[in-house]
Amino acid sequence: MPCAIARNAAIRSDTLAFFEYLEADMIRKRYPLRSAGAALALAALAGCTGMNTTQSGAIGVNRTQYMSSMVPSQALEQEANQQYADILKQAQAKGQLDRDAQQLARVRAISQRLIAQAPVFRPDASSWKWEVHVLSSDEINAWCMPGGKIAVYTGLISKIKPTDDELAAVLGHEISHALREHARERVSQQMATNLGLSVLSIATGSSAASDLGGQLTSVMFTLPNSRTHETEADRMGVELAARAGYDPRAAVTLWQKMGAAEQGSAPPEILSTHPSAASRISDLQAAAQQVLPLYEQSKGKAAAR
Repeated sequence: MPCAIARNAAIRSDTLAFFEYLEADMIRKRYPLRSAGAALALAALAGCTGMNTTQSGAIGVNRTQYMSSMVPSQALEQEANQQYADILKQAQAKGQLDRDAQQLARVRAISQRLIAQAPVFRPDASSWKWEVHVLSSDEINAWCMPGGKIAVYTGLISKIKPTDDELAAVLGHEISHALREHARERVSQQMATNLGLSVLSIATGSSAASDLGGQLTSVMFTLPNSRTHETEADRMGVELAARAGYDPRAAVTLWQKMGAAEQGSAPPEILSTHPSAASRISDLQAAAQQVLPLYEQSKGKAAAR
């Protein structure tokens, strides 16, 4: 397995050791003409770097992340900027962009309060070119692209009917994905997976290894990592909300509403890779209590103004 999908340094070390063994024992002895290609792939895999994209905050998110040097933040943000511009252009052409001025003002006001707290986790976020728009769609969804490009779908507002505190929980969650660079981490994982499977194909001379390896990677790493990302975004999101003066306990009622919307129909897109409802509610309750003093402190500052 490639190092970018390893969940800790020990797994990463074992992964590289496995490929070193594979190269020495199989490629060099049995497939000498393919050694150069395998070595090149291994060199690319070695470009994985352990890092932490954010400060831990009061909530204590400090998992080591593995990023590929072939996926720089700037390049991903440029791609996100282009995709976001394309989405807005298409929505504008269909009359689906920012149709309700009052609704847009509400979403932007809440977003700005959360964005003001983002430097707690990463100081450079204050220099991001943040954008916030509302897209007309029945889908219950919201997202934040790398670099701070936010979209909220009207289906989330009309069907869930979130309070300001609950909407802050959604936005805080999505903003946290961007702060934590989860998209970059996922791209790094996929790139390293593809490179790793190429090594297996080179070693065995069979494409079947790639197919099986891809399935195994999905089962063993991709889904668990995705859920790890969701849990981190939940925890960071409640802290952002609390610091911005929104009740962090609203995250619990929000996801209860989301769960109710899931009953009897296809789950909302925003829930597609999230942890189970029971574990999520329990985790959110604990996180909300942890940051409740920050919320009380924020309310006190607002009252003193």
